[in-house]
Amino acid sequence: MSTIKVNIVTPDGPVYDSEVEMVIARTATGEIGVLPGHIPTVAPLEIGAVRLNKDNGAADLVAVSGGFIEIRPDKVTILAQAAETATNIDVDRAKAAAERAQQRLQQAKQDDVDMKRAQLALNRAMNRINVFEGK
Repeated sequence: MSTIKVNIVTPDGPVYDSEVEMVIARTATGEIGVLPGHIPTVAPLEIGAVRLNKDNGAADLVAVSGGFIEIRPDKVTILAQAAETATNIDVDRAKAAAERAQQRLQQAKQDDVDMKRAQLALNRAMNRINVFEGK
């Protein structure tokens, strides 16, 4: 089967660069699957895992915290606000961030805590934990 080149880049630099058979990402309008020869597309990304299926049957997971995906027939570029491969995730730090976000959400019922920010922080932390665990 043919492959497509994938680059995932953040403001801090490149995170992923490889040839894969298929890219699966969560966009603002739903999940998208990209194979070689896909029509050119640009879409905003949601917080989620980008699944990169390799030709050997294995898959790489990358936790992405928003951004954009640009698709060309021979190349996919993901410009993310933040991204981490499963092997680079500090799961203890992610669990601590999830706990802090949950506490802020509980406080929001009593205080004037920014609910949207706390929910986004929880979503990012849970995404990192899920990618680390291979989900």
